[in-house]
Amino acid sequence: MSSKSSGANRLKTYLGFEATGDSPIDQKLTEMKRRKTMRRLYTLIGLIVGTGFFIISLRSVGFSISELITQIPQFIDALGGYFPPTTYYGIPFVDVMQYWEFIVAENLFQASLVTVSIAFAGSVLGLPAAIFFGVMASERVVPYPFNFLFRGTMSLIRAIPALVWVLILIPLGGVTPFTATLAIMIDTTGYLGRLFTDELEEIATGPIEGIRSTGANKSQIISFGMLSQVFRQFIAWIAFDLEHNVRVAIGLGLIGAGGLGLELDLQRRTFNYTEMMACIILILLLAGTVELLSQRVRSYLRDDEEIEQRGIIETFLNAPRKIIESTAGRRS
Repeated sequence: MSSKSSGANRLKTYLGFEATGDSPIDQKLTEMKRRKTMRRLYTLIGLIVGTGFFIISLRSVGFSISELITQIPQFIDALGGYFPPTTYYGIPFVDVMQYWEFIVAENLFQASLVTVSIAFAGSVLGLPAAIFFGVMASERVVPYPFNFLFRGTMSLIRAIPALVWVLILIPLGGVTPFTATLAIMIDTTGYLGRLFTDELEEIATGPIEGIRSTGANKSQIISFGMLSQVFRQFIAWIAFDLEHNVRVAIGLGLIGAGGLGLELDLQRRTFNYTEMMACIILILLLAGTVELLSQRVRSYLRDDEEIEQRGIIETFLNAPRKIIESTAGRRS
């Protein structure tokens, strides 16, 4: 008899059970072995299916290591265009002045402003609809299954990428910053609304019951019992969505919607690698700046209790100063 079996028998004897196959411990051990075997089987099946789909995916896209190796020399030659060389006192450097001259000559700062404007305007225009659908899709507000009407609408919006929404909206004004703003507005409604719904589904029930016990009506229960609990989370998600929409606006520019993306696409078509790199540098700076501000907003909302002590309007007015002070404090 193995040591494992003898150990199990001693445990059963100690607990007062006979060493029979019908004892509760034997049944428990058998069930544990069965679950362990099933987990291993499911893991093996998952690995086989995943590997098979991975191989099919590589064949579908025509991925080839040999092709990659063949094209590497051509890519290395192009790097000289992305990073134009120069020398200072005989030491090789990247000629950053070529980037700067192109940025100034083509007024890419104005293009950056267009990109940010598309993202910001689209986010603000989509926010009211996102709040409406986010609240109405919550089962705490609209009973099941009627809330799925709003959930289904948001799912339909999310199923269509913002780039496709621009193409759908072409009859309204072509592929322009105007239609790009509308596309981001619709996209924000679907994505931000879903995030709002998820937050509302996880709030505590106590405050809701407390507000209801005072005789408050439905709108008061939603405002003071539900939305008050997720105010910070909503602001944090709005900041995150704005950061996301800046990247979306750049992508929409690649199909002609204006901004930095459009300028990058124009230089790509003419294989001006130095000018392309200048656009990419501005894109990195723009996206990085928005991401930094978004992170600071979320950090400020996590750490500061000011919202509970002051009014919402006063908190918003003081937020820029607090964010700047917090950012400066982190750097010092």
